[in-house]
Amino acid sequence: MPFVFSAGFTHRSLLLGCFALVGPAVACDASSRNSVPPSQGVSAAASAAASAAASADASANDDFGMPLPRGRTFSRIIALEPATTEILFALGAGDRLVGRSRFDTYPDSALAVPDLGDGIRPNVEALVAARPDLVVLYASSDNRPAAERLRTLGIATAGFRSDRIEGFARITMELGRLAGDTVRAMAVRDSVLRTLAIVQHITSESARPSVLMPVWHNPLYVIGGASFMNELVTIAGGRNVYGSLDAPSPQVTFEDVVRRNADIILVSPVGRERLIANAGWRVIPAVRDGRVLAYDTLVTGRPGVRLGEAAVSLARLLHPELSAALP
Repeated sequence: MPFVFSAGFTHRSLLLGCFALVGPAVACDASSRNSVPPSQGVSAAASAAASAAASADASANDDFGMPLPRGRTFSRIIALEPATTEILFALGAGDRLVGRSRFDTYPDSALAVPDLGDGIRPNVEALVAARPDLVVLYASSDNRPAAERLRTLGIATAGFRSDRIEGFARITMELGRLAGDTVRAMAVRDSVLRTLAIVQHITSESARPSVLMPVWHNPLYVIGGASFMNELVTIAGGRNVYGSLDAPSPQVTFEDVVRRNADIILVSPVGRERLIANAGWRVIPAVRDGRVLAYDTLVTGRPGVRLGEAAVSLARLLHPELSAALP
């Protein structure tokens, strides 16, 4: 039986872009505690995110390629993707949610929102019964039929999908427009980007350990260069050994993992116990030498409003000597 290295990852969720990972919805704003020179500390990810957010003003379509609903504010919203649910709560629109997916469990107040089941291939009848005026879906091919059917029934939809930090900024602004509060959306976005910039500034002068992030054992999948988690590792002062692969979670061979010989292996707490108990992995020096570290999947598992906090937590793992300087 294959085992997962990261809580919430399944073989299917890897292919769908880590949909089911969990993580709270709290933006981490450390601007009052750290000063970043204006010409420094702004990461490439943060700069790209700001540019994406600005260009999103002209966006006509969602990530399905369907027209985004404009000209109205929605009061009965179903959100079927954890990151978007968390963003909506951060925007102060949580009281307008009339449905969520079973994976949307943060913040705690989200648990009071009716659970409508899976966010992938959702039960359209259950969605309609909640009488929404907007349904926000994860924009995967599995969800396109549901979006199309809802639209034929006169219910507005918006589909979002992003594996990058820049996508978080764009989606936050789009949700702000749908919720009728772009000022608060900008505040949430900027808070997160500011924290990312601070962390990158603090780690920029440190040596960069090479990092492996396995997420599935058999077959073996790892975090690749097209994932926001690759960006977080870079911001936190590491170098993903598979960062050159242009996929969020590419499949690799164990022999290649051994050859790349990462300095540090980052996995979930459960994944760490399973990995160090697997005799086959002891051929890797990082395993033998105790350099298998557990990261908090509740914080780092999705490109949402805790991205800043995720970068801080990874930086503490990769650079414990910088802990006192980190926000």
